[in-house]
Amino acid sequence: MNALTLPEPIAKYFASEHNPQSLAQCFKADAILKDDGHTCEGVDSITAFLAAASVKYNATSVPFDIEDNDGFHVVRAKVTGNFPGSPVTLSYRFGLDRGLINILEINV
Repeated sequence: MNALTLPEPIAKYFASEHNPQSLAQCFKADAILKDDGHTCEGVDSITAFLAAASVKYNATSVPFDIEDNDGFHVVRAKVTGNFPGSPVTLSYRFGLDRGLINILEINV
């Protein structure tokens, strides 16, 4: 089985999921995150939202598939944590700009 190769900012995002300071370095200053019915704009809002979710759910994401879709990188990951229905497969739709994430949409 081949190892999954992710673009650098996406690989760093998954490696940093429990480290808000490191996560902040993955995003552009004016990035947008859409997840769980919430929209966050700006890196401070995004990292605060992700840090709160990390504490609440203690989730771990393991990416297993990536495809390109209309200029976006769509990553599917198995997510395990303290939430009903765990584990679940989530879809992460990344838009990249100049080596950073400028949009991220997370869906079931």
